[in-house]
Amino acid sequence: MAKDRERDSYADNERNEFDESTQHDEEPDPVEEIQRVIESVAQFGAYRRTQRKECHNLVRRFKLTLPLIEEVRDLNEPIPEMGLAWLRNLRDALFCAKELLRLCSQGSKIHLALEGEAVMVRFHCVYEKMSQAFDGVPCDLLGISEEVKEQLELMHVQLKRARKRTDTQDIELAMDMMVVFSEEDDRNADSAIVERLAKKLELHSVDDLNIETMAIRKLAKERKWQHAESTQRMIRVLNKFKRIVGMEETNVVDDPIMPRMLQKCTSLVIPHEFLCPITLEIMTDPVIVASGQTYERESIERWFKSNHKTCPKTRQPLAHLSLAPNYALKNLIAVWCDNNNFKLPKKVTSLDQESCSMDNTEEIPSLVESLSSIHLEEQRKAVEKIRLLSKENAENRVLVAEHGGIPPLVQLLFYPDPKIQEHAVTALLNLSIDEGNKKLISKDGAIPAIIEVLENGSTVAKENSAAALFSLSMLDENKEVVGLSNGIPPLVNLLQNGTVRGKKDAATALFNLSLIHANKGRAISAGIVAPLLQLLKDINLGMIDEALSILLLLVSNPEGRQEIGQLSFIETLVDFTREGTPKNKECATSVLLELCSTNSSFILTALQFGVYEHLVEIKQSGTNRAKRKANAILELISKSEQI
Repeated sequence: MAKDRERDSYADNERNEFDESTQHDEEPDPVEEIQRVIESVAQFGAYRRTQRKECHNLVRRFKLTLPLIEEVRDLNEPIPEMGLAWLRNLRDALFCAKELLRLCSQGSKIHLALEGEAVMVRFHCVYEKMSQAFDGVPCDLLGISEEVKEQLELMHVQLKRARKRTDTQDIELAMDMMVVFSEEDDRNADSAIVERLAKKLELHSVDDLNIETMAIRKLAKERKWQHAESTQRMIRVLNKFKRIVGMEETNVVDDPIMPRMLQKCTSLVIPHEFLCPITLEIMTDPVIVASGQTYERESIERWFKSNHKTCPKTRQPLAHLSLAPNYALKNLIAVWCDNNNFKLPKKVTSLDQESCSMDNTEEIPSLVESLSSIHLEEQRKAVEKIRLLSKENAENRVLVAEHGGIPPLVQLLFYPDPKIQEHAVTALLNLSIDEGNKKLISKDGAIPAIIEVLENGSTVAKENSAAALFSLSMLDENKEVVGLSNGIPPLVNLLQNGTVRGKKDAATALFNLSLIHANKGRAISAGIVAPLLQLLKDINLGMIDEALSILLLLVSNPEGRQEIGQLSFIETLVDFTREGTPKNKECATSVLLELCSTNSSFILTALQFGVYEHLVEIKQSGTNRAKRKANAILELISKSEQI
């Protein structure tokens, strides 16, 4: 109900805008209002990736109404009341559509990804309103030509079809969100997923993240600071994205991009050119990079240490990473501060931190050299230290690679010493967070060696090998390499026989690898279906959603459908539609729909286990996606009964 009131308020706000602009007229001209709505929609920028397809479809339908408006405007006689009533109805529908498009153009990208289901429901509501508006257009009263009439009839048919359409879930996005929002495992393996998710949501530049920060702040304010848990989840993910690009984390709700030193003087307007584009704080030590842009020295150095070689603002590659002091701007800032009685914050430097950084820079080359020592104990200490340093920060990961640390680490994977193997594979896992390092590690032939450790290493080594394969398989070419190197069978074995952490690592890696078609067949041949059924039956593991997500990938494969279509599996899926969590019911219903869409015998099997009444219940009270999936299965059941 609250969301309905929120949606209604959008239309009310739009009407208020028009009421103010036409307050001297008793009846605003609906044709003019519709024209303004269409023109304003044309001004919206790019739409968020998660809803881009639906937005483009909706905008296209907006444009199709233009010929109608032009013909009504050319009408030489007053519009009859019945025609005016229809135009007002169309105007209201377009108002709702416009506000939805505004949300998908200017709203928080993280929020739109999280609330994808709810946003999709709003699209269906808009399609419903527009479909009703185009049902029974008084063409004769409005003087509409036959050509435009045909276009309207076609659009009406398309809108009715859009109302019934069930969208295809972006399974990879859903899995990434699941892992990123998990607070149980904070290992560096997750950073690879964070990076992929940031790219998917187009939140991998400083400007993007600053805009997203303001969008989340605005959303929290519109919610009147309610839904605190949901807002904090969004902020946590936002800060993970910021860490990737070397930005400072902020408390969005309490301090929206506003520099800390400006909180007590909010009436003072700082000239925009005095603010660092990365932190949006006034600069104390401005420096110029190769692109000509100016940044605070500390901020841009942090950016470079994160292994970025581009300008944060323009995104163009930099010819060099040298920094030149911007004395002219520094003097201007000093003059402005004097004139406005504003004190620049003093730089707080940690001597210990600087000393530590210098020590690492000097220590890493020596450690890399020790990896090839003839003394086993020296090797063991060096690889353990590199494991720890490579976990600390991005700078260390780059330094290890630059000093040639990857090839000897790969060689250490073949050592019979289990502790050295464990340290080496974990160090490679940490190093693989860096995109450039992923390619170097793969180039040095690490994948077969990591698979060897996955098969024969210690428990921890096996777990971290699975996590490393997941991280490396972020590169699409590595997905195929892992499959061809026979890496899927040991992952399936870990999924079946590993610790809880091992099972989770294996599931995440197998999900990622199964995104390419060839690996789906390999996973099925390796016997993945049996351990997935195990995971579904053992609710204490808490891996039901992960298992169902993998099944949803595998069910598109003919052999996968045959395996998953076994009686015990269908019975388990039906059980989840009856007594699972809302998310379990949604995933189970999605898998059942894929099965039932390809083979009517699966429908009969599911009916024997009593799925019908559960689907009816889900259709009434399930999640929005579950409702649509359940309705689609019920329609298949109805068609099969008619045959």
